Amino acid sequence: MTSQQIRQQFIDFFKDKKHTFVPSASVVPLDDPTLLFTNAGMNQFKDVFLGKGQRSYSRAVNSQKCIRVSGKHNDLEEVGHDTYHHTFFEMLGNWSFGDYYKEEAIRWAWELLTGVWKLPKEKLYATVHDSDDEALEIWSRVTDINPKHILKFGDKDNFWEMGATGPCGPCSEIHIDRGPEFDDPATAGKSFVNSGSPRYIELWNLVFIQYFRDESGTLHALPNKHVDTGAGFERLVSVLQNTKSNYLTDVFSPVIDLIGEMCGTPFAQSGEQAAYNVIADHLRMLSFSIADGGLPSNEGRGYVMRRILRRAARYGRKLNFREPFIYKLVDRLADVMGEAYPELRSRQAHIERVIQSEEEHFNRTLDRGLEIFDKIHQDLKMKNELIIPGAEVFKLYDTYGFPVDLTRVLADEHGLNLDMTGFDEEMEIQRERARAAAHFAAADLRESDWTILNEGHHSKFVGYDELAIETHIMRYHQQGNQLQLVLRETPFYAESGGQLGDKGSISGEGFELQINDTRKDGDRYLHLAEIDGVFSPMSDKVVAEVTESTRRATAKNHTATHLLQAALRRVLGSHIAQAGSLVAHDRLRFDFSHFERISNEQLTEIERLINQKIQENITLHIAQEKFIEAKSRGAMALFGEKYGDVVRTIQIADYSLELCGGTHVRSTGEIGLFLITEETSVAAGVRRIEAITGPVAVQQTQKMQTQIKSLAQELNTPAENLLEKVQQLQEQKKQLEKDLLKLASARILSDLDSLLASAEPVNGVLVITKTWPDISTDQLKELGDSIRAKAKNTAALLISETEGKLNLVCALTDDLIKERGLKAGDLVKAAAQAGGGSGGGRPHLATAGAKEAGKLNEVFQAFKNQF
Repeated sequence: MTSQQIRQQFIDFFKDKKHTFVPSASVVPLDDPTLLFTNAGMNQFKDVFLGKGQRSYSRAVNSQKCIRVSGKHNDLEEVGHDTYHHTFFEMLGNWSFGDYYKEEAIRWAWELLTGVWKLPKEKLYATVHDSDDEALEIWSRVTDINPKHILKFGDKDNFWEMGATGPCGPCSEIHIDRGPEFDDPATAGKSFVNSGSPRYIELWNLVFIQYFRDESGTLHALPNKHVDTGAGFERLVSVLQNTKSNYLTDVFSPVIDLIGEMCGTPFAQSGEQAAYNVIADHLRMLSFSIADGGLPSNEGRGYVMRRILRRAARYGRKLNFREPFIYKLVDRLADVMGEAYPELRSRQAHIERVIQSEEEHFNRTLDRGLEIFDKIHQDLKMKNELIIPGAEVFKLYDTYGFPVDLTRVLADEHGLNLDMTGFDEEMEIQRERARAAAHFAAADLRESDWTILNEGHHSKFVGYDELAIETHIMRYHQQGNQLQLVLRETPFYAESGGQLGDKGSISGEGFELQINDTRKDGDRYLHLAEIDGVFSPMSDKVVAEVTESTRRATAKNHTATHLLQAALRRVLGSHIAQAGSLVAHDRLRFDFSHFERISNEQLTEIERLINQKIQENITLHIAQEKFIEAKSRGAMALFGEKYGDVVRTIQIADYSLELCGGTHVRSTGEIGLFLITEETSVAAGVRRIEAITGPVAVQQTQKMQTQIKSLAQELNTPAENLLEKVQQLQEQKKQLEKDLLKLASARILSDLDSLLASAEPVNGVLVITKTWPDISTDQLKELGDSIRAKAKNTAALLISETEGKLNLVCALTDDLIKERGLKAGDLVKAAAQAGGGSGGGRPHLATAGAKEAGKLNEVFQAFKNQF
């Protein structure tokens, strides 16, 4: 069986059991600031388990893309070195939301493993929580597992919790004994289930969510019980394909084979097999992260991505890859996984460009890091010390991407040790910075934190059609002067899909609140206000009113964003994919995948096309339809948005079709005018366009027209000739600068004879030292060449002082180079160091810079001391 067949069999098995197939959520959870990456199949259903959301289905199945590289799931150093740890993996799962429970979950898991996949029953073990006699009884009754293979364990192994408080419950795990050939020699004879042995591995975890743990730690039975299961796809494939390692399955082998072709040594013949595994694993993590909108950077998930890429590149050095190579593997990965995850194919060019750019940058950084290590080594050697300080180890790790194991290898080669205590202290400081910078949503509020005025349905959004309604406060929470309210119905749009939340007012008996933002917390719409004093409403009845002018302006910008994406795809190509957006009342911002700067001609065409559609005054067609049907019609998903099985589509004739829950104009003519204000680069392979619409765009256009008229009058030329006039002035300026440079050079060269006469004999060498204010390095070089042409046995140090800094040029006559072995590069470097600088160059002519002009005398003396 191929891995593709195994994945599909799992999905089809549960679809036959009336489960709804739910596509994998993005591995970059942009709507959950508490997570760097999606790390479990349940992440996208967390709101259901917390009682804050619901779905139109009660049974679900999928294969979820997951990444685990931080926190308690950080097994990075094992990845590639053992047979089963990964940074990226797939989690096969089936869920019940208040529907079936333990019996069906256990029966179906056993049926699939032993009936469909024919795993040997005598090799399987089931574990249950030591308090869960119900699960033990069900295993004995509905399966034919060996009763001696049903084992009890405590909380550590068989109790699942979402967090310190919240939904939780016992779990039942299914393990397989892979045979004595998988025994770790160090634990042979002692290995068993839950012993950490590679012989007994977990295949499937069935979690029974039946409790809620409160702040005191007390467990309370939930009214609705859920099932949340997770089966490691790569492990299952390894077992079903009977391989000794996940990396030997067809999930990884096509990529590993290509690595072998590229480096010239097949995997089986290499002494660096871990490097092949690491690169193949990290390629998956990077490709899926980038496909889902992540980008390498210096913070948050971007920092993790950059570290993973650098780790893969470093392992590439073990296989003699000196040039970028990881990006060349993306095409093979898309062949392997593109059918199940089409985003790999649709965004392949973008993924390749981002990885290639990062590889190129890291190759330069890696070489620089090796230089830094050499300097550290030399410093320790001079001090007669053998321990690299923890701060230096951390600097190599954090700044230059050196994993500690690489620094340790280098240290061993030079007979050095690492101060790991100091390193750990630096790491903890960084973690504290990261924790301080972390942002958590209102989802972290406990139920007891709310003041509840009404129970029942809440947050019904009616703001597509109404901007002012009478409604009721369901609950509120106050902390200091910050107030959050949840209403039964609301006209306020909560921030989502790039569109900022509405502002407005909520008024009731004896109070009026100014709402300055609206956000989502699961299914709840949180209306945020600042107040003085304690909020204590006399009645729950209120009038909620959105600021109409702000909403209308935001709607113009949101519809314009859809027009912009369609225009970009028409002008630049179908590879354009959204990578982020901001829709506010006064501007819009759109980030997208593209590999080069957009020309002025292309920007003009994009702007023209959008304004053409505005002038056509096309009526928007807004509808609700099934997600699968909308996607089959070519609807584009809005970046960062969550979609259920029924979605809202925004169609603008045959020009644009997108899935979107945002607010929009009725027809494109309402936008009025679209004006691009800026086009910039955000990251490798990602560009950004900022724009304005409506009255704001009109005001900006009028302002620019006024400025153009004033400039035309100032330059005494018609407005249509402004560009030509400016170009003429620039050419005149360049010519004047050239003329001034010639005059300055002539003045300096005219003093050549007196300069030669000023030479001071130093140990048999004629030494010239001279400084001038504000002349160019090129002029100094020209003077140096003139000295070389006219003098013998002469060394000159010529300096220009500009804004407190020194520019140095050293010129040596050929006889000093040949007869005394002097080099201008060495001389000028030593002189510059006396002024806090450095430099170098060719033997006869070299340059340097120094930061401390006040040390001019020391610079000259350091120059003379070398003769």
